[in-house]
Amino acid sequence: MKTSYSKHWKASTQPRKQRKYRHNAPLHVKGTMLGCHLTKELRARHGTRALRVRTGDKVRVMRGTFKGREGRVERVDVKAGKVFVTKVENVKKDGATKVLYPLNPSNLMIVEIDMTDKRRAEKLKAQKK
Repeated sequence: MKTSYSKHWKASTQPRKQRKYRHNAPLHVKGTMLGCHLTKELRARHGTRALRVRTGDKVRVMRGTFKGREGRVERVDVKAGKVFVTKVENVKKDGATKVLYPLNPSNLMIVEIDMTDKRRAEKLKAQKK
């Protein structure tokens, strides 16, 4: 059974309570935890430091085995808090199959924003003002 989630959580310094808060959070709150830094050019243009990563955004891996690789976001798993990027793949044991590698959004940087969504574009314009 899932423990209850409290939106009145007071930031405890205990790591176990921080993990519990993140694990038990509802999906609309977990979505806000998928923030990703922007490049300096995008920061200047849009007037914000970070955005929620979405499918279609072009990102650069900043940490880990795949550091330096760039690719489009294929899929975002909100429940697990992971992002799957093209060109960031693991080869399975059989050697024939490649599988997308799950990445933490904190280890990514948005290089190009997907502006096909009108609401997102409007929100960015409003943020700049």
